[in-house]
Amino acid sequence: MELLKPSKAGTYESNDIYIMLFPGQGKTSIELESVVFDTFGSQIKSVIQDVLEEYGIQNVMVKAVDKGALDFTIRARMITAIIRGASNE
Repeated sequence: MELLKPSKAGTYESNDIYIMLFPGQGKTSIELESVVFDTFGSQIKSVIQDVLEEYGIQNVMVKAVDKGALDFTIRARMITAIIRGASNE
């Protein structure tokens, strides 16, 4: 799958994560802002990276603002953003 355009998913509400994807950035990078960064930052980044790999997404910048989302929420937001970014609509 290829990311064709910038996309986003999620909210800034408690227990959610706001994901923004930007294609064509030269390499894959993840910028994370989180209320639980010190404790769970590496786990959140790992979940984001896993979803990118599952969908074969490369050369993308991920910006994420986390408000305490659980892994399944992070995965759902990533998948939604990928599908929106891969759409021609």
